Amino acid sequence: MDLLNTLVDKGLRRELPSREDALAVLATSDDDLLDVVAAAGKVRRHWFGRRVKLNYLVNLKSGLCPEDCSYCSQRLGSTTGILKYTWLKPDDASKAAAAGLAGGAKRVCLVASGRGPTDRDVDRVAGTIKAIKEQNEGVEVCACLGLLSDGQAERLREAGADAYNHNLNTSEGTYGEITTTHTYADRVDTVTKAHAAGLSACSGLIAGMGESDEDLVDVVYALRELDPDSVPVNFLIPVEGTPLAKEWNLTPQRCLRILAMVRFVCPDVEVRIAGGREVHLRTMQPLALHLANSIFLGDYLTTEGQAGKADLEMIADAGFEVEGTGQVTLPEHRANAGGDGCGSHESAGCGSHEGAGVCGSTSAASTAPAASTPPVGEPRTDLVAVRRRGAGTDLAPNA
Repeated sequence: MDLLNTLVDKGLRRELPSREDALAVLATSDDDLLDVVAAAGKVRRHWFGRRVKLNYLVNLKSGLCPEDCSYCSQRLGSTTGILKYTWLKPDDASKAAAAGLAGGAKRVCLVASGRGPTDRDVDRVAGTIKAIKEQNEGVEVCACLGLLSDGQAERLREAGADAYNHNLNTSEGTYGEITTTHTYADRVDTVTKAHAAGLSACSGLIAGMGESDEDLVDVVYALRELDPDSVPVNFLIPVEGTPLAKEWNLTPQRCLRILAMVRFVCPDVEVRIAGGREVHLRTMQPLALHLANSIFLGDYLTTEGQAGKADLEMIADAGFEVEGTGQVTLPEHRANAGGDGCGSHESAGCGSHEGAGVCGSTSAASTAPAASTPPVGEPRTDLVAVRRRGAGTDLAPNA
């Protein structure tokens, strides 16, 4: 396909593809899917080889959030039955992180529900970062605490944080339909603050909320303009008790096309498969490793993930290798610029969709045809389970 040859050529040169070409990737047929995966895989291997970076989530504070993000089980008025607890003590958070690090993770993502941290909250997290780094040499720490006030990003950086996650989630044009208690511009501002403070910026999206292809392209192009080091791609987990519980709009094939489009638009960044991969990619997860170079290990913030052992076996069976702590994630030109990657769908936080608090650019106007209707996937509520182990419980974590 001339389209795929063009996209590979541009990806190897870090050139931005046209919006029309990005939309064309999403519109490819299932018959062409393996060709799309193979093409995007060339770009992925050029910049990241066959390495897979493992990240591990620690939910520092669960539930009780004042924001109304429609996708989130921790939202205001949630009836989802998730674990609810206040701040973990630094030693408890460090123990939770140690399980993921023992399983092969090189980055710990510290997430807390809420609109944004108070200065006292920043002090709490600073103590947690210190405890984790003192006990685990070489670990990377990414914070995801919601909207940042002036000076807070700098304080996190001084405390030892390597990265900050705040997702854009969806296009600017549809953002108000998903959340009303903060704005798209608020999220852009926080990503900008993190970047300016010298933190590696991590910002991504949630697919499957009823958005059009044009919306997906809009948010990915906006992310390209913000230039984060890491782009988590979350696939909506329709948790019962949330406004989007009936939104089952994804198939494994569509998820792969979305990941390929993100790789073509953001060829040299850490693309992370975040929340929802087990629910929507299912048995086709190994194919996604040819597109993304990063995943979350084990459980998410409020829902269960695939067993950590199964994650490691999947990576090995697919012919990939776990990235070691001594390896630099990003290509040399990015690593030398001071970044080193982040990012899960569960919380609007840390690359995870269901996430904590609330992650400039304005998306370019689409020149494509009217918004397309995404295909509808078969509901798989049997694959959605509320997390009952790990942080905030007495049970061993999944790692």
